[in-house]
Amino acid sequence: MSTVKYTPRLADKYTKEVIPALSKKFGYKSVMQTPKLEKICINRGVNGAVNDKKLVDIALDELTMITGQKAVPTMSKKDISNFKLRKGMPIGARVTLRGVKMYEFLDRLVSVALPRVRDFKGISDKAFDGRGNYTLGVTEQIIFPEIDIDKVNKITGLDITFVTTAQSNEEAYELLKELGMPFKNSKKDNN
Repeated sequence: MSTVKYTPRLADKYTKEVIPALSKKFGYKSVMQTPKLEKICINRGVNGAVNDKKLVDIALDELTMITGQKAVPTMSKKDISNFKLRKGMPIGARVTLRGVKMYEFLDRLVSVALPRVRDFKGISDKAFDGRGNYTLGVTEQIIFPEIDIDKVNKITGLDITFVTTAQSNEEAYELLKELGMPFKNSKKDNN
């Protein structure tokens, strides 16, 4: 009995289309020089988590539904008396995706979630950190089809960070663009 190994659509696209396109543009001598998407980190702070512990549980459940991987709570690092915050209190939720789940999440984000944003004209190309990583802020968690709008009591945002092996912003931009990220038409496209 043979088993069929599942490969996500974007992982397949990376090997067949993205690597040759980037190698041609940047002149890489080896496939191993080509930058790749290493992981996607999704982070969500919970406003009011100090007073209501259930808000963190709701955030954990929603992130778990969105990503298909169990979310973990983020803990405060120090005491802040003005906010009634103690060190070690849960104040948010986060997930780190790699491999198959990473590519599946990116596919759903690009093809389903982002087009559901009201008045969507593309994402900014200004959020690169200089080391080949890109952070995208999503203002509403309801753009993801996994979230049932009727059960949401509070609309909150989340940060999605794409960690790549690229050495520069330009390489990371081209990598994410080739993977289907809908960047706004910018001055980089006109060169």
